[in-house]
Amino acid sequence: MTTSQAVVAQQGSLFDTDSPLYGKMRGERSVMDFPFFPLSKIATKKNIDYQLEDVTIQIRPGATGIATMYDKEIILYVASLMAQQIGDDAKIERDFTFTAHDFFRSTGVSRPSKRDYQRFTDALERLQGTQIKTNIETGNEIERGWFSWLSEARANYKKMANGDEQLRIVKVRLCEWLYRAIQRDGQIYAYHNDYFKLGTIERRLYEIAHCHCEGEQVEMPLDLLSAKVGSTADLRKFKQHLREIETEDRLPEYSMTVTEVIPSEPKLNSRGRKINTPDTVVVFTPRGKRSPSPARIASVAA
Repeated sequence: MTTSQAVVAQQGSLFDTDSPLYGKMRGERSVMDFPFFPLSKIATKKNIDYQLEDVTIQIRPGATGIATMYDKEIILYVASLMAQQIGDDAKIERDFTFTAHDFFRSTGVSRPSKRDYQRFTDALERLQGTQIKTNIETGNEIERGWFSWLSEARANYKKMANGDEQLRIVKVRLCEWLYRAIQRDGQIYAYHNDYFKLGTIERRLYEIAHCHCEGEQVEMPLDLLSAKVGSTADLRKFKQHLREIETEDRLPEYSMTVTEVIPSEPKLNSRGRKINTPDTVVVFTPRGKRSPSPARIASVAA
């Protein structure tokens, strides 16, 4: 075993599992709307500080870096198990036990490789090691201190005849912040299966559209969208990337249009002269629906 042993400890017996997951994956609105997970495929070890109006998020890396957008899949899976239990009127606790096989099935990995399993255990370590502090309320409560996505992560391995270890059962404890959000706030959204085929920026665009459109067309200024996505590129490069995504039209459930809008009030340039420089806005439209009225403008908060 690798350094993952620090957080993924071998157990001596099997647990009763909360899996399999039936139906679609589901996510909680705040985790969908704000950039809690960096876009880089490689785990960063740099602190992340996010502020947009009155929303603040601070993220600190553990020994192996900050949990990535791909690590987020485990959080979505656990949140989905919890939402499933709520729907079944089952007893709801913070501890969840599941098979790695069912996680891979739910995220569209039909034949997980040894590398997939290693990435999975590495993700568990990052999810437990990453530290978050935010003023976003869940369940009418605010966390004043730091928390990790998973306060506990353990795994059961079976010793094979050839000496290899086969991952069998995983047991995690969900953080209180997200547990409250799912249990008390109930703002849970089903994810389209094609979400797991998307790149990191496309995943963020889908999530933002999914929790803001609510059945109708919505527009968002380029700078606000960039902040919500968690992009570190300048606005020009971010806009260029959006144009490419618009051309490919790969977002499930929504179409996206990048457009220029002349503001109703002229702006002042550095010399105090009035100019009519267009603003870039991004419009998300639910597929198969045409809005009869001007697009609703998305707000900063979820």
